[in-house]
Amino acid sequence: MAINSILKNSTPRLVALISSSIIAISTLLVFILCKILFTGMPGWLIIFAATILIFAIGYIVVYSLVERFIYRKIKLIYKSISDTKLSTKDTPLKSSMKSVKLIEDAEVAVLNWQKSKIKELNKQKKLDKYRKEFLGNVFHELKTPLFNIQGYLETLIEGGIYDEKINLKFTKKASKNVKRMAKIVEDLQMIANLQDASFVLSAEKFDITDLVKDIIESLEVRAKKKKNKLEIKEGCNQSFTVIADREMIHQVLNNLIINALKYGKESGKTQISLYDMNENVLVEVSDNGIGMDKDQLPRIFERFYRIDKNRSRKLGGTGLGLSIVKHIIEVHNQTIHVRSTAGVGSTFGFTLKKA
Repeated sequence: MAINSILKNSTPRLVALISSSIIAISTLLVFILCKILFTGMPGWLIIFAATILIFAIGYIVVYSLVERFIYRKIKLIYKSISDTKLSTKDTPLKSSMKSVKLIEDAEVAVLNWQKSKIKELNKQKKLDKYRKEFLGNVFHELKTPLFNIQGYLETLIEGGIYDEKINLKFTKKASKNVKRMAKIVEDLQMIANLQDASFVLSAEKFDITDLVKDIIESLEVRAKKKKNKLEIKEGCNQSFTVIADREMIHQVLNNLIINALKYGKESGKTQISLYDMNENVLVEVSDNGIGMDKDQLPRIFERFYRIDKNRSRKLGGTGLGLSIVKHIIEVHNQTIHVRSTAGVGSTFGFTLKKA
């Protein structure tokens, strides 16, 4: 207990001093003991026995003191890098530490801690970058319609309300921008709801092929305006019954097909395919439009991410459509992927569980 108390706040120099003192005293006692025990024995035998005893005592003393010193220092390191509190059972006994590889274990622990902290730091940097981009995008997306509304209203207040040529026109434009802002807020709220652990799906059994046909019919006018051929791919129109939230899957398909029509070529083709995957059904929406570069694909499902920002805003939308699609599929515990080549087109595919 006394040694433990001394070692508690010791330094390497103090440990060396204590070790040397104990060894010096032990050496003196060993020689006296050998003189008494080995009286009449040859001198070389006394020296040999004394040497063995001194070595054994020195080894035990140095090993014990150094190990206890290192143990205390490592324990302090452990406390500073670990978020786990060890129980008494898990803590090595201070009086018996022969089986504990303190230095090796400490090295491994520190290296692992370093790796985890570097990984955590890199992750935090990515999250910070993403957060800044997200806030910047939200600001920009809301600022544009807000400033437009402000401009239209100020013009009307300053006398434009009495000008029949612009009063109704500017009022309609202000209303259009209000709707755009409301849509952005609505989409953000939907993503937040989908990310909430307490969100509950309204799962039901329905024919996914019939749903695809209904959506194609509802978007037929839009497709004809762009002279785009919208159809179910030949040979991939088999009927499948799936179990999912029908309204949400309707939104997924609607968003993907509208995107395909937006970025598809004039007089191009948009096809929907359905494939049997035993327990699941694979649904793909393909176009032969502008496509995307490989380095753009990892970010395509991020909120507000746009490949061509100027073109995307001219074509309309909030920039949240694909993010909503991803979250809807993930809340169904299914997967979504994209294949794309610039100038060739894109294919978005997702899976649904068979009923």
